[in-house]
Amino acid sequence: MRERLRRHRREFLGFATAGLLAYAVDLALFTYLRGPGGLGPLTAKALSFVAGCTVAYTANAHGTYRDRRVRGARPYAVFFAVNLAGAAVQLLCLAVSHYGLGYTSQRADTVSGAVVGMALATVLRFWGTRTLVFRDAGRVGSWTG
Repeated sequence: MRERLRRHRREFLGFATAGLLAYAVDLALFTYLRGPGGLGPLTAKALSFVAGCTVAYTANAHGTYRDRRVRGARPYAVFFAVNLAGAAVQLLCLAVSHYGLGYTSQRADTVSGAVVGMALATVLRFWGTRTLVFRDAGRVGSWTG
């Protein structure tokens, strides 16, 4: 049991490191594209999101999950879909808080979207990445069971 917890902790830390690197790339590219790049907010965000997903996938494939070799375009497509689902969770948290509950301050929007939404999205992304993208061929079921 102790060894299993150590493996899961190591896996989550690798996943989190890849995510932080991807976040930094997403933020830096978005900032550049919106400023000196002269692009509109949605175009800039779409491009920075794709770049962030690519960095996260590459870091996870060559770092966290390097022992679970996956090939072809399908794993990246599934990874991208998992990340889109995570983004939808963040937007849903923001929408429920802002429009459903009436918490409209900048602080409330930040807490609901960037704190609560990010936490829930990270759990979804971790589960999806390990269960759907980088499956362990010898393991049946998810990491919780």
